[in-house]
Amino acid sequence: MDGYDLIGDIHGHADALRGLLRGLGYRERLGGYRHPTRQAIFLGDFIDRGPGQREVLELVRAMVENGAAQAVMGNHEFNALAFHTPDPAEPGQYLRPHLDKNLHQHRAFLDEYETRPAALADVLGWFYSLPLWLDLGELRVVHACWHPQFMRALAPELDAGTRLTPKLLEAASRQDTAQFDAVETLLKGLEADLPAGVSFVDKGGVQRYRTRLRWWLPAEGESWRSMALLPDATASLLPEEALPASISSGYPTTAPPVFVGHYWLHGTPAPQADNVACLDYSVAHPAGKLAAYRWDGETLLSATKFAWIDHAGNQHFGDDSAAG
Repeated sequence: MDGYDLIGDIHGHADALRGLLRGLGYRERLGGYRHPTRQAIFLGDFIDRGPGQREVLELVRAMVENGAAQAVMGNHEFNALAFHTPDPAEPGQYLRPHLDKNLHQHRAFLDEYETRPAALADVLGWFYSLPLWLDLGELRVVHACWHPQFMRALAPELDAGTRLTPKLLEAASRQDTAQFDAVETLLKGLEADLPAGVSFVDKGGVQRYRTRLRWWLPAEGESWRSMALLPDATASLLPEEALPASISSGYPTTAPPVFVGHYWLHGTPAPQADNVACLDYSVAHPAGKLAAYRWDGETLLSATKFAWIDHAGNQHFGDDSAAG
């Protein structure tokens, strides 16, 4: 195998996925898409938002099961499991409450699976097969945050291959547990309480008193403004007060490259650090992209290795050496 093609959050956008795979040199053969010399790695969040929920899942699943791809779980797959799992402590309720907000977020998936109980049970079973992270030695993959401390804490409760169990799903769905903190960080990112009296309004109009952080940076020497993983206009509202160094020790510059999704970035894809790359460029947004990184063993990541396709079908594949 010559290398890996890491692919960001798809969110039900099957046409973009097919276009991206074709541009990367994957061809649809018996058993699904396949590259003659490379393997894809999907970063999770296959569902919700887009018009092709089942098509995306069938395509990705076929690739994984035929050895043409690997994949990790995203927070939307975790949420789906919790949404469809009855809460044993609250008869008639579910681990993820069926509130209007949660129903709205999950609507595209429900529209395709709600009346197909056998297909729903089958795909939820497949979600359980997705590891929470992959450590392949030369590179690492997790949906939102590589956090060794939380990974070590979860290890005794995981199934083989860093996979979620029903027992861990229940524990990680309750906000007062250590399991919740660990899974929340791996799948949604590192967060911290803002200083007293500081808050901001997010893109959904919700007042926030916590912020996601650029977890790959050591907190020492950073301010709330520089460390917050927010749009520039929102981050500029935060104080330049220094963060407590205990919040984050950063991702070591000597560690293997790590790839994440989740963060709904905009603009031209580029690494976040020499060995950190986010591949979520908001494909569900009209101006967004479905992005990939073509990794060929390098320890220092390069902006020239990103590829993407947008809603209009415009493509950028840079160096075409991986296509075939």
